[in-house]
Amino acid sequence: MKTEQGKTGKFIAPIKSQEAIKLLIADHRLVSKLFDEYEKASTKAMRKKLVAQICMELSIHAQVEEEIFYPAVKKALKDHELVPEATVEHASLKTLIAQIEGKEPDGEMYDAKVKVLCEYVKHHVKEEQNEMFPKAKATNLDMVELGEKITARKQELIAEKA
Repeated sequence: MKTEQGKTGKFIAPIKSQEAIKLLIADHRLVSKLFDEYEKASTKAMRKKLVAQICMELSIHAQVEEEIFYPAVKKALKDHELVPEATVEHASLKTLIAQIEGKEPDGEMYDAKVKVLCEYVKHHVKEEQNEMFPKAKATNLDMVELGEKITARKQELIAEKA
């Protein structure tokens, strides 16, 4: 696989296909790490850069879940609760993202929005990993095939944003 150069000039590592749930958990871990780095960031420039990456990662993650993973899980589980709730949670996350993405880190309200976004993400991740993912694994869904679809779509979205 070839690496691509993003608009920031840094190279973006290629995304390797793997099981869907493993891919989504890797995204969760990355975003958690980015939030931790934000907490430790000492300059506005560092915070702005981290928020830009957090927003991009969350936006792409939410989009692939909504387009690929959630419909497959909803159908396999005949679910009328987990997926709709997760979709509503995504809408709340997108609202907060819109309030901070591309904005200057200009004080306590900005930091408060990032903090609340972090808390929402932690809540959402906990529910997915403790409830949705185990139930999805117990179905006959082909997680490798779903992972390949997620990987391909993530690559498209990254290329669009680059």
